[in-house]
Amino acid sequence: MKAKQKTPKTTTAAGKRYEGFSEEEKAAMKDAVREQRAGKTDGESDALEKIAQMTGSDRTMAERLHTIIKGADPEISAKTWYGMPAYAKGGNTICFFKPAAKFKVRYATLGFSDKAKLDDGEMWPTEYAIAKLGAAEEKKIVALIKKAVG
Repeated sequence: MKAKQKTPKTTTAAGKRYEGFSEEEKAAMKDAVREQRAGKTDGESDALEKIAQMTGSDRTMAERLHTIIKGADPEISAKTWYGMPAYAKGGNTICFFKPAAKFKVRYATLGFSDKAKLDDGEMWPTEYAIAKLGAAEEKKIVALIKKAVG
């Protein structure tokens, strides 16, 4: 009889034991599989449905970002990506909104995919934490979106 192999313990850089993906991460992956299986659906209504399911500042921020991003370039379309509202151009996901509540973190983020044209030298940010959306932040977001879509 063969002895059952034990899975080696994996630890993080901080010395904590890695237990695998969180429930929130697993749910996001399941959302991505559902999105792929569904094929081409009405991305706008899917994104708006995800936004409507949010609460509090996540919802307020997502609604405002939706307007800002769609207004930045008339060719941008809304969709979902890993269960989050996302925005694409030419079939490529450019950016997405990650609500704070989805992963139980302290702030929401506006993230950019590798298709976004934000490359700047050898290092650049791919996600921006958003604590508040005022006029200055909206202006920065519009500039980022315009640069991201080229």
